[in-house]
Amino acid sequence: MPKTDTILSAKSLRYFLQLIDTMNYTQAAQILGITQPALTQQIKKLEHAIGVPLFGQMGKKLYLTEAGKEMETAAVELLGTINSVVNDIQEFTQADKGSISIGILENLDLNIFRKFLIEFNKEFPDVTIDVNSFNRRELWQQLDNNLIDIAIMYLPDTTKRNNINLQQQYDHSEVYEDQMVVLTHKDTVDANETYPVSRFTKRKWVAYPKTFYLSKLMDDVYGKKNKPIIPMRFSSTSDLVKVAENSDLDTFVTKSYYEAHKQKISLTPVFLKNSKSFEISLVYRKGKMEIPRIENLLTAWADFLKQKDYSSRLQDR
Repeated sequence: MPKTDTILSAKSLRYFLQLIDTMNYTQAAQILGITQPALTQQIKKLEHAIGVPLFGQMGKKLYLTEAGKEMETAAVELLGTINSVVNDIQEFTQADKGSISIGILENLDLNIFRKFLIEFNKEFPDVTIDVNSFNRRELWQQLDNNLIDIAIMYLPDTTKRNNINLQQQYDHSEVYEDQMVVLTHKDTVDANETYPVSRFTKRKWVAYPKTFYLSKLMDDVYGKKNKPIIPMRFSSTSDLVKVAENSDLDTFVTKSYYEAHKQKISLTPVFLKNSKSFEISLVYRKGKMEIPRIENLLTAWADFLKQKDYSSRLQDR
């Protein structure tokens, strides 16, 4: 048996591609849920089987060798073939059994989706639902490698995804048109009105981490010449609001979050001019609807929103 037979597994190829995505052993291992030594060992085994280094190092930075670049192309093609075979098999599985894996963007409010999944479980008790939160880059990595069936995230998204074209590889279903809402202490503005960002450039903010979707939106609104003054950052939306309410800092959240919690929020909500809207969307690989249990879930979700739309359900909270 050639030594490559036991090395070129789907797992080793995913490890290899994840390391390319981050170019950092520690980050790649965290995303994969393994230890750094385990990842290092897998890469060394892969290089030993092929006979040449796939990665080089300049200082502390990794780079792909020419052999690594060739291997990347082959790995993407091989995983694509494996994923296609898996999908073909799943098409014939029973509709009322099996598992569905869902990835949700880390700062999305789960309340409405949680209520839906409780109802879906009552109808299909033998379908196991696995739900996990990820950041944007991790979500695309999970989707690209077929590790999750459905992602619930914001679109449009500009996260680098190995040049994979969304329209060619994925289908998506829009759930709710969202936008950024500023929650401010300013007493010279009116609630729910729109103002230029110049009215807020001297304000200080409690904000999401730099990699979060809304942080990027706020940077875009401020433009290249200015930067928001941010002395504090939190990943939890509820923490943002609590800190803002108990300090002189302003903050910004999604309209969907504000609509669901506005009865408890004391700050004044306003909108910023030139702030782009975005969609909460369900994203999944083309062909997933052909798998019976996933088709049932997506159909049930559509029926759930027909009974009462997403906006109305936000108001119910």
